[in-house]
Amino acid sequence: MQRTVVSGLEERLARIGAVADQEYGTTHELEAALRSAYGLIHDTDLAEADRREVTHAAPYLMHSLFTVRMRLRDRIAAWQSQGIFARPAQNALRDVFRIARYASDMLGEIASGNPRLAPGEKSKRAFTGSAWNTLVHRAYETGHNIPFRSGDVLVMRGSAHNSAAIARIGDVDTQFSHTAIVYIDADGKHWLVEALIEDGAVINTLEHVLDHNLGRAVLYRFHDAAIAERAAKLAHARVLASKSGYGRHIPYDFTMRLKGRRSLFCAKLVAQAYSDATNGKVVLPAYKTKFDQRNNKAFFKSIGVRAKETYAPGDIDLDPRFDLVAEWQDYRLTPLLRRQDMVMTKFFEWMETRGYAFKEDFAIKLISVFGRLSSYLSDRAKNLISSVVPKVPRNMSRACVATIAMLHKSAEEVMPSLNALDDNHVSMTGFPLHGRDMLDHLERLREVSDGRIGYLLGPA
Repeated sequence: MQRTVVSGLEERLARIGAVADQEYGTTHELEAALRSAYGLIHDTDLAEADRREVTHAAPYLMHSLFTVRMRLRDRIAAWQSQGIFARPAQNALRDVFRIARYASDMLGEIASGNPRLAPGEKSKRAFTGSAWNTLVHRAYETGHNIPFRSGDVLVMRGSAHNSAAIARIGDVDTQFSHTAIVYIDADGKHWLVEALIEDGAVINTLEHVLDHNLGRAVLYRFHDAAIAERAAKLAHARVLASKSGYGRHIPYDFTMRLKGRRSLFCAKLVAQAYSDATNGKVVLPAYKTKFDQRNNKAFFKSIGVRAKETYAPGDIDLDPRFDLVAEWQDYRLTPLLRRQDMVMTKFFEWMETRGYAFKEDFAIKLISVFGRLSSYLSDRAKNLISSVVPKVPRNMSRACVATIAMLHKSAEEVMPSLNALDDNHVSMTGFPLHGRDMLDHLERLREVSDGRIGYLLGPA
């Protein structure tokens, strides 16, 4: 086993574990330690490693990395009680979790032989697959499937470009775009209560959602089972009433504001369920995502965001009232998710720091106008034309339809070269391309693009 690679990775994991075990006196000390943990993972490069050695060690390293990450997460409550878990430390820990997930994904891909989804092939049902697909917190590890409970919160990521954008629009990047609450009825049937952009608040079977082309899913569990069960029951009853004619339809809330009950976005539904179950005593999230609209005001306005801070799906990662029970990923899809993340990271960076903005043309205007008109059709008619015109809710503005379409088409313009670069690196080395190399490639594309990436235009 190469001392400089696999043994070196083990040493880095031990040093990250020491960060979890050490005592800190100030926020600055904690932030500095977490930044060092981030660097230990980010700066690891497998370029010179022996492929066979790393492939053999990958499952062990992946599980070790997950264990270290859980040790860090389990310290949040203590840091919170000390009063040292302020915003700088929170953001540093979010960064550690994000880079650790990327590293774990890459190890899982290596261990699995770098698989890819074939054309037309679906992802696995969430929480199935080999032992490498699902990582379980040691407090819940029994060797058997973990049963869901009413009130469990699922955080997920789909494979669409707009999912990557949702995970990237806050002040700290995440890898999640959707969240929902599990409800188990008296007959033992499992449901998921959620708020979707196209449909508003809905109830789906849990099986349907878990088998809905997800790339990543994480199961969180509230510490008080009785409160969790009550939250799920109230959320289910509320949405069921809106679907049964006893209450008003609950549309999607594009503003991302946590106040108000007439409309809901996905995390707002979960937050209000737990608040209703405790008469306002449980307030979610513990730590909010912020929106910096100073440099990107036009984009936020176009998609309807009015909030300055909100509850984003990934915020639950920092909430010590919820246990992270199990985390699942499909290693045939994680390469795509990583590429999408890098694309959206650059898009938002260019908009925020270089003055880039989305500019419509006639084709986008047509798409957005017909999308808006389609919102007045029946659900059956919407489904029939969804392959041509996106399924649009009535409260979704034309500007929002246009922006989503431009974001998707702009991402599709740069993805082929990024896919080729990553796939070529895998075929040559056996290892996925590092995220920093993807970002460098995208920056080079921008430099030779004459100020235009799809519908994203730089300043004159």
